[in-house]
Amino acid sequence: MDSVTQRAKIRLYVDQPLGQGQAVALSQAQSHYLGTVLRKQSGTIIALFNGQQGEWCAELAEIGKRGAVAICQTQAAPQRMPPDLWLVFAPIKKARTDFIVEKAAELGAARIVPVQTDFTNSERIRQDRLQAHAVEAAEQCGGTYVPDVAGLQPLGRLLDHWPAERALIFADEMLVGDARARPLPPAPAAILIGPEGGFSDAERTRLRAMDRVYPFALGPRILRADTAAVAALTLWQAQQGDWG
Repeated sequence: MDSVTQRAKIRLYVDQPLGQGQAVALSQAQSHYLGTVLRKQSGTIIALFNGQQGEWCAELAEIGKRGAVAICQTQAAPQRMPPDLWLVFAPIKKARTDFIVEKAAELGAARIVPVQTDFTNSERIRQDRLQAHAVEAAEQCGGTYVPDVAGLQPLGRLLDHWPAERALIFADEMLVGDARARPLPPAPAAILIGPEGGFSDAERTRLRAMDRVYPFALGPRILRADTAAVAALTLWQAQQGDWG
């Protein structure tokens, strides 16, 4: 069952232990999706994962208006943890913030941290909704890990308590056009993507004064914030991540 082609197409994230013979009660939303939307019946094989114990093939033992129960049978894929890379970003418009969270989960970010910068347009987020987007992305892309989406916090507060051992890769739009290739630091690391208006002079000065901060350019053009997040994650994964 370790072949990708043998893995069940329906994948669901559950916040419960998984193991051979384990009975897993699915949520009301999951039960509705399986029974009403997909019209699945008892005996259907689905895939379950919880972010800790890999992916398991499970058989629907019960499904009805009161809910559904699946019984774990065999492990289809081992747990695969992402590199210890955070994505720190300033929220933008709703749909584009959703896009950033979804792509960060797909690209293997271990944690997603929205921050309020001096020029951030969005003053609040729905943390629960963004976390649900991360779950959906993991379900759809075959991952066995779901990154935690933190609550929105001021960038200054985050930097006040920044862990000394974590490198901070600072995507500085002021470096656009700098063609020098800079190797990115290995994990533990974080990528910081600013808002549509860029970073303020005060923020840029503080960042450049910190230890283990790596300013870098994302090519010869200024990218939109959502494009920049995807590009930076891709570059880091290609250099230091688990793509090789």
